[in-house]
Amino acid sequence: MASLTASSCLEDYRIHGLPSSAFYISDFITVSEEQVLLDKIEAAPKPRWKQLSKRRLQTWPSDLTKNALLDTPLPKWLTEPVITRLHSLRLSPSDPKSHIFQDSPHNGPNHVLINEYLPGQGIMPHKDGAAYHPVVCTVSLGSSLCLEVFGTKEDGTIENKPKGKILQEPRSLLITADELYTGYLHGISEVEEEVDLGPSTLSNWELLRNTDDIIDGRLKRLPRTSLTYRDVIKVSKLGAKFGIFGSR
Repeated sequence: MASLTASSCLEDYRIHGLPSSAFYISDFITVSEEQVLLDKIEAAPKPRWKQLSKRRLQTWPSDLTKNALLDTPLPKWLTEPVITRLHSLRLSPSDPKSHIFQDSPHNGPNHVLINEYLPGQGIMPHKDGAAYHPVVCTVSLGSSLCLEVFGTKEDGTIENKPKGKILQEPRSLLITADELYTGYLHGISEVEEEVDLGPSTLSNWELLRNTDDIIDGRLKRLPRTSLTYRDVIKVSKLGAKFGIFGSR
């Protein structure tokens, strides 16, 4: 497992064996940075939480309306250190200014979904859709769980078995882009324990920080929070004009 440094290149963290492109950094943020994020999430006003049938979530800076985002900045606690660090990760070893969002409309994320998953909760396999530039950056907090990647059959239905399984550890970063974003689905099983975990089943096994907690291929789930960073392509100036959303 390669350590994150100031000169790190994303290619060092590529997940091989999956459709292009996926990258995994096990130690993207520190323990103290993780705690600050968890504290900020917990301190958010109650109306920020939306209770869904399988989980609850916060949306920053606002929900999308007709696939468009109001032009409102993200609060600083969601930009530092995550977005700054994303920009510092070079795509090309020869170009220090290259980064994963260099071709996106706004040159960086402008939207964050915060999902809380309790043991037994998950999300059905799905695609993120055309509202976003095809890059997703997910920071995991609190606990580990598996993201499963699915292809589709010729008739358009979802394949029965996943193409790959990625264990997302606390403080890690997972980036999915390109064909993996546009052509495949991803989901989280509704289980209380991950099973059948090992070098032959986890696509990112060689990039994991620690496998000591995996006993006989099993890992019990604990509450896990994820921050999903994306660039919404269409932005409306209405929010900026009237200042209807704060950046607290």
